Amino acid sequence: MLAPPYQKLKDTLSKYIDPKRILDNPLQTLAYGTDASFYRLIPKIVILAHNEAEVVEIIKQAKALDIALTFRAAGTSLSGQAITDSVLVVATHGWKNFELLDNNQKIKLEPGIVGSRANTFLAPHGLKIGPDPASIGAAMIGGIVANNASGMCCGTAQNSYQTIADIRIVLNDGTILDTADSENVTEFKNNQKALIQEIESLRDTIKNDETLYHFIKNKFKIKNTTGYSINALVDYQDPIEIIKHLMVGSEGTLAFISNVTFKTVIDEKHKSCSLIIFNTIQDACNATILLKSAPVAAVELLDRESIRSVEFDPEAPEYFKTLPESACALLVECRDNNLAVLQQKQDAIRLQIQSIPTFTEYEFTSDPKQYYFNWKARKGLLPTVGGLRKNGTSVIIEDVAFPLPQLADACLALKDLFKKYEYHDAVLFGHALEGNLHFVFSQDFSNQSEVDRYEKLMAELADLVVNRFNGSLKAEHGTGRNMAPFVEKEWGAAAYEIMKRIKNIFDPNNKINPDVLINPDPKAHLKNLKPMPESHAIVDKCMECGFCEPHCVSEGLTLSPRQRIVIAREISRLEESNDDPQRLADIRKDVTYQLDETCATDGLCALACPVYIDTGKFVKEWRANKLSDGNKKVAAYIGSHMAGTTEVLRFGLKSVSFFHFILGTRIMNALSSGLHFISFGKVPKWIPEMPKGANKINTKN
Repeated sequence: MLAPPYQKLKDTLSKYIDPKRILDNPLQTLAYGTDASFYRLIPKIVILAHNEAEVVEIIKQAKALDIALTFRAAGTSLSGQAITDSVLVVATHGWKNFELLDNNQKIKLEPGIVGSRANTFLAPHGLKIGPDPASIGAAMIGGIVANNASGMCCGTAQNSYQTIADIRIVLNDGTILDTADSENVTEFKNNQKALIQEIESLRDTIKNDETLYHFIKNKFKIKNTTGYSINALVDYQDPIEIIKHLMVGSEGTLAFISNVTFKTVIDEKHKSCSLIIFNTIQDACNATILLKSAPVAAVELLDRESIRSVEFDPEAPEYFKTLPESACALLVECRDNNLAVLQQKQDAIRLQIQSIPTFTEYEFTSDPKQYYFNWKARKGLLPTVGGLRKNGTSVIIEDVAFPLPQLADACLALKDLFKKYEYHDAVLFGHALEGNLHFVFSQDFSNQSEVDRYEKLMAELADLVVNRFNGSLKAEHGTGRNMAPFVEKEWGAAAYEIMKRIKNIFDPNNKINPDVLINPDPKAHLKNLKPMPESHAIVDKCMECGFCEPHCVSEGLTLSPRQRIVIAREISRLEESNDDPQRLADIRKDVTYQLDETCATDGLCALACPVYIDTGKFVKEWRANKLSDGNKKVAAYIGSHMAGTTEVLRFGLKSVSFFHFILGTRIMNALSSGLHFISFGKVPKWIPEMPKGANKINTKN
């Protein structure tokens, strides 16, 4: 039963939005409330919003009732950016419009478009969007902008912040700002004078504080998504430009993003790469420093543990298995539209790092098979750790950045930290050219001692990154709940106060995605941790990343593969704990249709799954386990008497067709409806489209 304010919100919004898209049953709120992070909050209501007018109404009605809202697109964020125990507004279906502008130099996108789809629209023109996160095949534009996504090849020059041209947002009172519409901008400035003045005051406060001004400038010389994009206050003078860029990386805490216009970038036709093995991490990092001024598109670092995770791949070179423990690899990519120029770039790269010894000779390749393996070795690190982890544990991926000259020392310090806290499965990799490192490890949150271990790791990590190396605690994955307690530690009191003022300007009542990015609770990152109970061997390795969802034919009708697994896990947890029989009963009431009957079991989900889970196979076993002994006997009999069964069915269909011919459609409809009713649904309804019985195939000719 919903609390009165939530019930009133539901009743009011049902006048404007199809009630079928306002969800409050336990199964659907859990399914839609779960994202890719290792945190979980279950919303009281999930609203599947289909257009801006609906969002405006949702915001207005929620504000009147003092109810918090959280906005979400794909739910692929890793740090708890888009979860809530209040109202979750999902903007996916219905948000697919796009428009190419200015002779394809810009593309206008709604938030529910998957990043790779945007690139599909641009590919015929030799263009793409700037951000290229590893999740681009599942992440949607709304989240890409809200998290200031970058990636492997875009660096800081082509991330969301740098390539945004315009944005359309809905503020906490339903006001719309469209930076591409000059009339709307003028109206906004006239109607929101207090807001504009506060933005200008923040800008001037920083400008007049030389120490703070230069501190902010320096912090953004490397990748940084910790806290708000306060570089907007030093990069721009115009308050509208400042607002536009503050929205990038705001993690849905300031406003709803209705659409965004990106400046497009060139997608070079010819590409080559080389997986260069160095003797030590120091050598690899020294090479990276030299490559900073070379014509490279990407430089990706893989430590020895990362290489070890792929060394048994059939396509991996045999020498991978014999590499010393100190070895480190750089995956170097170069691109160009001209093959001759591409060769020149390769030569320039060789010349640039010739002073650094390598473990083996290396070659650049454009051969599809080798090129694919090289990138698979890099992109497959997250799923490799995820697939090897112990059942019941979560996959943690963290994301830090360091000044490039300190990258080698930082790598070694991080590896020492993992050893200290016995994270033996941790792998270290990342976008070396930007000093950006990711590390992936498995974490058990099922007991307090494990939570304590994680707490100690995070505290020491924060100290190492901030105090020892003056780095970024979040380089490109967004702050989320996991780093919110450490934002002030990285930025200091003065800059953190600026961030709190930004939040207060746009959301004075703290009702837009509260507790994300700005959170005074020093232990926020240790609360609301997601349970990962064992459910079935087929799906226990699921990381709930959501990569499967764009490939699922029932996503949007009922549940996606990720959501089916979430529900199966919750049923297993509740059966094991027996702590909430009523909740278990409520979920079971809807599970047959939502999880089972609407799954196509086509295995398409496995094509995109990082750990190769075929949820369709799991659903087939789920169905089989529900069958009674009688059902199984009938199925076995049919299977062993297929010829006779098909003959009976053929006769039945021909008979039905005959009666339809004699009686007509109207009478046939009435008869079948009556039989369906008196049999309590056991006799299926007849429809005119029902097939006729086919004649036997003559196999003698």
